[in-house]
Amino acid sequence: MIAALLLLPVLAAVITFLLRPDAPRRVLLVATAFGHTAITAGTWVVQPASVLGGWLQLDGLGRLFLSITSALFLAAAVYSAGYLQRERRGAREDFEEGLLFANAPEPTFTSCLLLFLAAMTLVTVSHRFGLLWVAVEATTLASAPLIYFHRQHRSLEATWKYLMICSVGIALALLGNFFLAVAASDAGGAPVPLVLEQLINAAPHLHIAWLKAAFLLFLVGYGTKMGLAPLHTWLPDAHSEAPSVVSALLSGALLNCAFLGILRVQQVCVAAGEGPFGQELLVDFGLLSMALAAVFIVGQADYKRMLAYSSVEHMGILTLGVGIGGTATFGAMLHAVNHSLTKAMLFLVAGNILAVYQSKSTSEVRGVLRVLPVSGMLWVAGLFAITGSPPFAPFLSELTILKAALDQGRNLVAIAYLVFLALIFVGMMSIVLRMAQGVTERQPGTPEPALAIIPPAALGVLVLLLGLYIPAALQRVIEEAARALG
Repeated sequence: MIAALLLLPVLAAVITFLLRPDAPRRVLLVATAFGHTAITAGTWVVQPASVLGGWLQLDGLGRLFLSITSALFLAAAVYSAGYLQRERRGAREDFEEGLLFANAPEPTFTSCLLLFLAAMTLVTVSHRFGLLWVAVEATTLASAPLIYFHRQHRSLEATWKYLMICSVGIALALLGNFFLAVAASDAGGAPVPLVLEQLINAAPHLHIAWLKAAFLLFLVGYGTKMGLAPLHTWLPDAHSEAPSVVSALLSGALLNCAFLGILRVQQVCVAAGEGPFGQELLVDFGLLSMALAAVFIVGQADYKRMLAYSSVEHMGILTLGVGIGGTATFGAMLHAVNHSLTKAMLFLVAGNILAVYQSKSTSEVRGVLRVLPVSGMLWVAGLFAITGSPPFAPFLSELTILKAALDQGRNLVAIAYLVFLALIFVGMMSIVLRMAQGVTERQPGTPEPALAIIPPAALGVLVLLLGLYIPAALQRVIEEAARALG
């Protein structure tokens, strides 16, 4: 199963790059997404055998993040079929008017999209720390051309910023691997291979000082890719300038992959009895990320950048939940699911708004509910969901984290958490509600393509249902992931 999960998108990427007709390429993209989701669903029933002597295997954490990635890619693939058709039509019109062909070649885009899926899948199944590092770096290389899709100067700047900052982060993570190797080689006896299970078994004998140093480097290195403040500076530009379907994957899936890298080394720290060391750092980074997001969301003039800073906030919530520990860890794992579904929905809806209004300025977009009735309703519903309003799923996971903080007597953390959530709620409400209502001269009831509506609507329904009921199978996977973190 693991080999199929990795090889399917890689082979499809090669074929889509060689295919010249647009329609078969888009069909193959969607078919690959369905196939990958089906195999992922199969891993919930049958535990896949490990590969390469335990280097590749699927545990609770990996299964949870793999499922999120696969589900979001399916929604993105269906949306992309219509999106690419609209982009191609618009590019032809520009070409006929004597303008430059603004779009990157579609075969390159589709192929990189599938390689991006393969790289993120590799992250979720990698238990060898060196291979995990390679996989995270591969996600950077595969997604950079996707950000540069429109080939404009701002997208070029965002792409280079993404590559440079994330490369610095990934270099620090590589140094963390070296430090972890030293911690394992200094354990007495034969050196311990950098495989997760073997490190956990040998954790009591690891050199603690080197292990702590390795954790710091992993936190800063992968935290850069995850978008934790103050290491987040690439994220608003990349999310804002990338096509909305790519932004959905960057925010909903890629950030989780970097988070998984941090969680893996935290598992080793917990086994070595140094869990509190990592947890306190996670609490600090989590609160800092929420504080910075609150500052930049209030009065934000670009709605895609607003969603990007919202991702910084929610990455802070995830790290805060793991840092608090106990039932907050369960809340953090549940929130990873809830945030990914909600944020992907919002970015896809933002793409629909951008296609009609041709502007990312919050002051130029008014009357979305009248001009795009379906997208407008999803936009408002997504706003309430992402700000943690009942009955949507993020409310449940954010409440779980808050309750755990109060139960542990961490009242100052709980107060700061509530203050930042309140500021972000007010900031996003003031922006999104003006966009949804307001006065506009645009014709009401603009027809919306089915492929542009079905994916975000399906994600929105899932977010609502998970707020009302968590299926037993999903709860088991989340609990298994939380137990892996102690």
